Amino acid sequence: MTTRGRGGRTRSRILSAAAAGFAESGYDGTSVAEICRRAQVSKGAFYHHFSGKQALFLELLENWLEMLDRQLEGIGESRKPVPAQLLTMTDLIRDVFGAAHDQLPVFLEFWTRSTYDPTTWEATIAPYRRYRRFFADIISSGIDEGSLRPVDPDTAARVVVSLAIGLVLQGLLDTEDTDWGTVGRRGMEMLLQGLEKKE
Repeated sequence: MTTRGRGGRTRSRILSAAAAGFAESGYDGTSVAEICRRAQVSKGAFYHHFSGKQALFLELLENWLEMLDRQLEGIGESRKPVPAQLLTMTDLIRDVFGAAHDQLPVFLEFWTRSTYDPTTWEATIAPYRRYRRFFADIISSGIDEGSLRPVDPDTAARVVVSLAIGLVLQGLLDTEDTDWGTVGRRGMEMLLQGLEKKE
């Protein structure tokens, strides 16, 4: 077994332990000692991989978003008409909830912490701005291809991002048996009724 292999597994254990701790007790309620206990590593091993709890916290956010970024890019590079691309993207909601349901409370923790910690705020707001630009570009493409009527792409993109964030927040707060993928798709269909260019 290589040192790199052992190191990678140790890092993954630390990340998983931290995510579980943050989800249960929040950022401030989860100490480095508690993370080490959960991961069954020494503090030396922890600090070998992370400069501190905040660096680990921000890496969890980056890892959570990387999967979403890759999937969005793949759909955005397809040759489907823009309305079909937007509907396909709503299918990601089901994937996000399925793959990261246990991590969603950590996502809420990022939002909470970003209200008073400038570093977390910068790391948290950056993806929203990136997604807003991403959707504004897609909507502009739809206007150019003639599938969407002329609208302000930035405003439309803000509405699309707001729909996604609202669904994530509802999924965190309202855990009853709801198919958020279906809700997201129907919501996008309603938005497209106003955005699509009528023949």
